[in-house]
Amino acid sequence: MKKTHRSLAALALAAGASLAQAQSAGQLNVVCSVQDEWCSLMSTTFTRSSGIKVNVLKRGSGEALAQLIAERANPKTDVWFGGTGDPHLQAAEQDLTVAYKSPSLPQLHPWAQAQAEQSGWRTVGVYSGPLGFAFNTELLAKKKLAAPKCWKDLLAPTLKGEVQVANPASSGTAYTMIATIVQLMGEDKAFEYLKGLHANVSQYTRSGTGPIKAAARGETTVSISFVHDAPGEQMQGFPIATATPCEGTGAEIGSMSIVKGARNLDNAKKFYEWALTPAAQQLGVAAKQFQLPSNKTTPLDSRIPDFRTIKFIHYDYAKYGQSAERKRLIERWEREVNSLPR
Repeated sequence: MKKTHRSLAALALAAGASLAQAQSAGQLNVVCSVQDEWCSLMSTTFTRSSGIKVNVLKRGSGEALAQLIAERANPKTDVWFGGTGDPHLQAAEQDLTVAYKSPSLPQLHPWAQAQAEQSGWRTVGVYSGPLGFAFNTELLAKKKLAAPKCWKDLLAPTLKGEVQVANPASSGTAYTMIATIVQLMGEDKAFEYLKGLHANVSQYTRSGTGPIKAAARGETTVSISFVHDAPGEQMQGFPIATATPCEGTGAEIGSMSIVKGARNLDNAKKFYEWALTPAAQQLGVAAKQFQLPSNKTTPLDSRIPDFRTIKFIHYDYAKYGQSAERKRLIERWEREVNSLPR
């Protein structure tokens, strides 16, 4: 009995010590704009290594920016992780985030360093992925349709009602599409193109990943998506394939920012540094996400898109990351495109 009491007492002391350690380490509030499994892996792995409790709120990048704006006077978020870089640049422009020049910057790809410099060190690139098309190969065969290889292919009358893309007001993916087409074609021609595309779109989803999931499950034939989302669907056995546009395409720079007024600033900086390490960046693949990591020394999975084989435009992240430009383009899309019948 005495031994049992001693054992119970030791367990209680150990539990109390662990609790005290966790309490002393504090907590961290993260708005996460990547897929759920990735958000979960990031939070649990960081908590295990640091003892810091992470509270995660999942938000699309457009919704995350709206939340930061709404909470400006009383921020409840410490770190914003992931999501397309344009809204992160807009948050920097609106003084919603703080400058933090990481000592890890020299380890990152030039595009990630450029993202940091353009923002005045208020955000940094953590991954990148190309915009393109995904399509259900079984549906294409059944309907005797050709797989789209170019932007112009999406205007084919045979694809009427067969295309899904997200709504740019809520999705960074869809805003990247508009900004890409504007830079590729010129603004007026781009909006003529978007009007033609509108006739073939069955649904504008809230989330950027919604269309590719719909294509994978046979709910639509073609999606406009980041192509790095396809391998995760293929791993589940779905008949999905991808292409990047022959005319050229843009890429997202998924970013990370520390929120101005963060209540747990020291812990935010610890998470920021950890998230730029190769070990943390490999968690994307562990969560079946296949973007190109920003740290040059991160081992690459073979399913990550090979950027050397893709025709990219010279995407102007600084210009299209401005709040006024995003607002103007989305308002024009709402007025001239989304208001049209289909």
